[in-house]
Amino acid sequence: MKAKILFLVSAITVTSLSPLKAADCEVACVDVYAQDGQLIFEARKGSGPKASVAPKPVVKSKPVAKPKPVVKPKVIAKPKVTAPKKIVAPKKKMPVAVAATSLSDRISKALPTTGVAYQPNFQPLINVPVYFWCDMPPIFRSKVDLIGEVIDVTLRPSFAWAFGDGSFKSTTDPGGPFPKGKITHTYSNPGTYPVVLVTTWGGTFAHNGVERAITGQIRKVTALTITVVAANTRFTN
Repeated sequence: MKAKILFLVSAITVTSLSPLKAADCEVACVDVYAQDGQLIFEARKGSGPKASVAPKPVVKSKPVAKPKPVVKPKVIAKPKVTAPKKIVAPKKKMPVAVAATSLSDRISKALPTTGVAYQPNFQPLINVPVYFWCDMPPIFRSKVDLIGEVIDVTLRPSFAWAFGDGSFKSTTDPGGPFPKGKITHTYSNPGTYPVVLVTTWGGTFAHNGVERAITGQIRKVTALTITVVAANTRFTN
């Protein structure tokens, strides 16, 4: 029994995903992926597309008539009086501001966790259905603004139940209490059982009207123990 539960917990490691590729983003590019149990948002803006410069038209110049040389009279130069040179302190160079050609940002967001409940909530009986449920919302939406780029995320959970006696159930229904709950399990033998719920998140993100799948999944684990008892037997005439 313990080996099965340990195997289940060890099999729910969060997938680590590759970050935003280093391809050129001339205008803006975004990416959303799962890493270390969190949702990672990345956005990057480039310097923009390179502008093409039109060649300047070539203007042909007209021939200009050369003037005849004029003979200037000789002038006897007067001796120059040289003044002593002034010592000027060197000017300090001011720092030059460089315009940024790219901009990027990265944030992480944690997803909601859940609690597990069951009914009857005190010593349920063998051979009687036990109702299980969690308080996880059926959908998770988030809007993130990174460097002026708006990213809309939509995620939905799926659930995998391990009831501790070797029985499993996979569903997208969060379950509910009696009588409308759809997640039930009946134990055949009395005892204390570890119940494990694995919630897996997956979905899409949208940017500039284009929707793409989020790379990878995020898994959250919730566990509890349940004690099931046998009903007292009474013989009557």
